[in-house]
Order: sequence, then C-alpha cells, then structure tokens
Amino acid sequence: MKKPIKGSCTTVLVGKKASIDGSTMISRNDDGHEALDPQRFVVVNPEDQPRDYQAVISGVQIKLPNNPMRYTSMPNSLLTNGIWPAAGINSENITMSATETITTNPRIQGLDPFVAGGIGEEDIVTLVLPYIHSAKEGVERLGAILTEFGTYEPNGIAFSDQDSVWWLETIGGHHWAAVRIPDDAYVVAPNRMNIDHFDFNSADTLYSADLKALIDDNNLNPDLNGYNLRHIFGSASIKDTVYNNPRTWYGQQYFNPEIKQDPRDHDLPFICHANRKISIEDVKFVLSSHFENTEYDPYGSAPEDVKTLFRPIGINRNHNVHILQVRNNVPAEIAGVHWLAYGANTFNTVVPFYANVNDTPGSYKDATGTFDLNNMYWLSCTTALLGDTNYDFYVDMRNTFELEAMSAYHEIQNATDKAFADHKADATSFLEAANAKLANESLTRQTKLLGEMVISGSEHMKLRYNLND
Repeated sequence: MKKPIKGSCTTVLVGKKASIDGSTMISRNDDGHEALDPQRFVVVNPEDQPRDYQAVISGVQIKLPNNPMRYTSMPNSLLTNGIWPAAGINSENITMSATETITTNPRIQGLDPFVAGGIGEEDIVTLVLPYIHSAKEGVERLGAILTEFGTYEPNGIAFSDQDSVWWLETIGGHHWAAVRIPDDAYVVAPNRMNIDHFDFNSADTLYSADLKALIDDNNLNPDLNGYNLRHIFGSASIKDTVYNNPRTWYGQQYFNPEIKQDPRDHDLPFICHANRKISIEDVKFVLSSHFENTEYDPYGSAPEDVKTLFRPIGINRNHNVHILQVRNNVPAEIAGVHWLAYGANTFNTVVPFYANVNDTPGSYKDATGTFDLNNMYWLSCTTALLGDTNYDFYVDMRNTFELEAMSAYHEIQNATDKAFADHKADATSFLEAANAKLANESLTRQTKLLGEMVISGSEHMKLRYNLND
C-alpha cells in the first residue's frame, strides 16, 4: 500500500428548512496537504465509469454494478495517487461530498484497527455516487462497503437529495455511524469526529450493526448518560483546540452571533439552528473565512502569535470549494446545481453550474500541471497569491468583484431557469450552453480582477523612487 494522502477540509451542511429557498446544500473546502494541486470539473458518463475498480493507494479491487448513472465529479488533474473525485451530483439529483478527514483515538483503534488494503478518500465517490437514488441509500451503500472492505483512514462523508441531508463518519477500520441532519438545522464540521449525541433508536440514525454492542461490551463510553460519539470515538487533543474547534466556533458565530462560545471548546454542538435563513453567499463566506473581525485574523493587526494561533477555514491549501444544491422550487431537470470555485477562497467566487449535462466547460475541465492563465484553476490561484501580498490594499477590489460577479451569475441562472420550459426537449444542450456562458463570465471577470490588481499594485512596489527621470 502507498502512503495515504491526508486532506484537511471544512464542511458546511444546510437542511431544506434552514436555507433561504428551501433547497438542501452540502458543501466543503477540498483542502490538501500541498498549496497547489490542479483540479478539474468533469462529467463521468456511464460508459466511462469503471466496472472493475482498483485503488492506486491501497490496491483494493472492487467489482462495481453494471448500471451506473451519470454524475459530475472533481478529480485531480494529476492522477499519481488516483482519481480523488471529491464531490458530485448524479443524474437523479443525489449529491455526495467525500471526504472530511476526521479524528480517532487508540481505544477504538485497538479494537478495530484501520485496514491497509481498504478504501479511502481516493475511492469513495467513485464507489458510491453513480449507484444511489437517495441520500439515505448513499449512507447504506457506503456502510456496506466499509463493513466488507474496511478503510485505512477516518473520514466524514455528506449526502443529500431534495428532501434530506445525511452525514456519515467512519469509526475504526470497519464501523460507521450516520445522522440525518434536521431540516431546520445546519452543521459546520472540521477535521475531527463531529457527531455528538447519538440515538440508536431514532429513525434519523444509521450505523454498523454491532456498533452499540462494541461500545457497551468494551467499556468505551466515558459519559454517565447517553452516547456521545465524539467522546467515545473521537479526540479531544490540544491540536483540536487550535486546528479544529476554532473553525466550528467561527462558523457558528457567523450563523448565531447571539450565542457566545469559546473557540477552543471540545463540545461545540454538532447540530445547530441559525438565527436566519441561510443563502449560498452565507455558505461561501464561511468557507472563505479567516476569522474576520477577530484578533485571530492572519491579515489583522494583532500580535503575530495571536493572529496565527488558530487554523482558518480559508487557507492557501483550498484546492476547490463546492456547494452542492438541490432545489425544490424548479423542475427536476434543473434542480441540481454544482456551485464551484478553485484555489484559495479569499479571491474567488462560486459559479452555479447545472448538473444535468454531459460535459463541462473547458476552462473548468482542462487544468493540467502546467501553469495556464486561460484555465480557472491557475487563474484563481494566481489572483489569491497576489491578493495575499497586500490583503488590505486589494480587499475592496475583491469585494466589488464578488458582488458584481455573483450578481451576473444569478442573472444568468434566473434567465436560464425562466427559459427552461421552452427547452425541455433539448434540456442537456440548453444547460450546457448556460454553463458555457457562466464559465465565460467567470473567466472574464476573474481575468479583469487580476489585471486591476496588477495595475494598481504596481504603483506600490517597494522597488521604486519618487523623483522622475
């Protein structure tokens, strides 16, 4: 088995009654261990889906069904360590994001150790998303695969359909537990075991068959009452207090500023209820955030040891951010929207691509390991790098860009939604044309932003002298 590659992501989940338009949303920053790792946005059609799957990292071989559905996917451009699809929406508007690397502890590892030849983040979307017809079915399929083949790492995985959002966390090598997120709730999940209070008798939970017996028979529960899976199977480390817990704290403060909490607290709640309806823009802000308006902002004026104390959500290792939305107020053919942006999230915008297509725009699909400003991945990374050199100087340009770009994307989306009834017969080609228009708009606006930053920033280079020749 090759050495596993660890990511370090942040997830936000939103139930349909918690969102501003009645849609379900699952979203995640796909962060890596390196600052740059080119990403692609593609469609995997049934004829391109493997039937005999073999992982690159673990070598596990799994026979897959003969009836895959089409799905969007976000694989790595460089396949040295496998596909790593990250997230997608299938042709029945079922969504999946995999994975959020989470934590574990030696008590469960001593009973159910990781499986060197099992599955991991590299594999999970490919093995599950093309075959599921509901979010709950996604949990059940993945659970069965985990039970049979095991996993070599701890992960959290999100699923949604038009009605529900589910969150699954792996436990040890073969065990797992999942929760249906209440319709009126949201979740902010960092790189730790996140599920807390767990009801084995609820219709809104699923779990490996012997999970409760595993806990009870092996004295794994430290609590006097109930079952808190974070306490039982997760960590409560010093690293969590600076790397994980503060991200949950900041997201929860954004959605619930009236609730005062400690950013280091190990027991910040898993299920939360916002004080307002949540929009796409809200989710994107949280997933781009770096402790703005606090002393912990790396771009702030606090002493260096304070402003770099906590790991921010928006970070140089953001490779993509995706928000997978299933809408309930439009026809099924246009309900699935794969919002997407590349690179560090401080200087990008998410674009609402329709998922019911057979292909994706070239500027979002064709990234390679070669630097190319005609590709959105490299263009976004370049803009973020320049913005990082003088954030306070460039941030107003970023804010104007974000407002104008998101307004333009919403305008295109609204026009496409309204015109769809007249194009049902050629729905796929109509939506591919809309996606092309969105991609062109995004590429043009991001290029314009970079140009404005270069032109204005050149006046402030240190290599200058005030007397003219």
